[in-house]
Amino acid sequence: MTRALEARGPDGEGYHLDGPIGLGHRRLAIIDVEGGRQPLYSEDGRVATIVNGEIYNFPALREELVRAGHRFATRSDSETIVHGYEEWGEGVLDRIEGMFALVIWDGRERSMLLARDRMGEKPLFWAELPGGGVAFASELKALKHAPGVPRDVDPDSLAQYLAYEYVPAPRSMIRGVRKLEPGTALRASPGRAPATFVYWDLAFPEGERLRDAEAAAAALREELRASVRARLVSDVPLGVFLSGGIDSSTVAALAAEARGGDIDTFSVAFEDPRFDESPAARMVARHIGSRHHEERLSPATALELMPAIGKILDEPIGDASIVPTHLLARFARRHVTVALGGDGGDELFAGYQTFQAERVAQIIDVVPRALRVAAFSAGETLAAALPTTFGYMPLDFKIRRFLRGARETGARRHQAWIGALGGEEISAVLGRDANGWDGVLDRRLAGCRSADRWDRLMYFYAKGFLADQVLQKVDRATMAVGLEGRAPMLATRVVGLATRLDPSLRLRGLTTKYLLKRAMKGLLPDTILGRRKQGFAMPIGPWLRGELRGLLEDTLAERSLREGGLFDAAVVRRWVKEHVDGTADHRKALWTLLAFERWRAEWKS
Repeated sequence: MTRALEARGPDGEGYHLDGPIGLGHRRLAIIDVEGGRQPLYSEDGRVATIVNGEIYNFPALREELVRAGHRFATRSDSETIVHGYEEWGEGVLDRIEGMFALVIWDGRERSMLLARDRMGEKPLFWAELPGGGVAFASELKALKHAPGVPRDVDPDSLAQYLAYEYVPAPRSMIRGVRKLEPGTALRASPGRAPATFVYWDLAFPEGERLRDAEAAAAALREELRASVRARLVSDVPLGVFLSGGIDSSTVAALAAEARGGDIDTFSVAFEDPRFDESPAARMVARHIGSRHHEERLSPATALELMPAIGKILDEPIGDASIVPTHLLARFARRHVTVALGGDGGDELFAGYQTFQAERVAQIIDVVPRALRVAAFSAGETLAAALPTTFGYMPLDFKIRRFLRGARETGARRHQAWIGALGGEEISAVLGRDANGWDGVLDRRLAGCRSADRWDRLMYFYAKGFLADQVLQKVDRATMAVGLEGRAPMLATRVVGLATRLDPSLRLRGLTTKYLLKRAMKGLLPDTILGRRKQGFAMPIGPWLRGELRGLLEDTLAERSLREGGLFDAAVVRRWVKEHVDGTADHRKALWTLLAFERWRAEWKS
């Protein structure tokens, strides 16, 4: 199991066996390179821990624990967990600030504690074993080697994947295997069934919100500065992913400020100018004085990377940006071992174009129902008459997507906008009724304690799209090459500030990330602050019709689909033909199926 994770930890392995418990660890050495090997132990050896991730507030915790009489054997950030558990028990989870998947074994109590970080930066899979017991790992591929863990695809999870482009936690793609959700822990001990509990969740204040834009901008700027400084602590070379968007530019600017410009930045350029953000990245790099490195992604390079995608994904994710993200990680790893990124800014500060679409939809919502129905019908007729184009978010694509979700409300509307397949499409491609996949939204939003629509949308994006897709994509792409990614935007204090904002400071009119842009005024060029949102997108629509067409047709060949027995081959064949012929844009559906089939081939091997 441990050696299946070698890419995540190329710098060594360690084990702890104690009666009913077996712990295995692969190490990526970041802090205390020579002395921080795991497992780590309490002074008397009673408590053992292994950790994947980083604890950013370890200096303050270490100082407090030393004052309380604890003796440290290493300089490792992870050792604070062992002594913190001795001192505070499960309360250590409330004290640590970081990204992590961890396990603590208490040899005296014969009990185990599994936990995952607050926002879900690090993955953690687990399964109950036949006859009792629990197996757990950072990736599904390790659980393949645990006796008694199933290997077959969960049909309900597959339906959810086709809708969401990821399998929403706590499910996984494999029947009987679950994902520990962000901010959640699991207790287990011999003879007792495992039980999960939530130790942290996004919380929105019921009283007064932050409404003073200038004061809130100043507070956000300082919280981000502190978060970036904490994430610059490393005993190995470190850099920043820089796309040229506001989020990564913010992190890069604050990292350069903290280091006096002594920072490396990395970006990917595309040959298609409609998708290429590299000029903006170069502008930011010049502005902050970083050493900038750029790699170009061509269709040929994408084809060269595709054989590795099945291995990298570990669990299928229908997000084509896994390809440029992995290329960027592989490129950066030649120079550094740690890379900071801007993940989380879109979800916390209303950065997606869907937030602007929601503002427009709000206006439509107040129109009398009969007029709305007529307008939707006219719009759908117009959309059907538009020629299909394949650029970056072309007008016809936007119109069709907007109309697809406009009839819905709340999170269902946004899921229709950002998801891969709708309910009828899922049933068609599976050849069966696929009921229940949309129940995920109701269960997820039940945890949100705010009635405000904008708070609930933040919760929806943060708990789903961010935790289950964006962060998992980044984790797989980086850890596959032994690179640690860090997300300063997701510091607990930054998240807490975002939840306290009056919604008008996140989205003002149609201006996305209003407060973040105001906070970075003077620190970034106005041209960057005024840029329209452009995701880290690969030209998947045109490439699937051109350079990647052979890959598409080979992977989704009728014979292999019929042998797999999961998809209706005739439906898939029609979608492929329509896309290749240019009569319909099925980029999201086809890539989602392509990613699954690449993953399935690897999983079966």
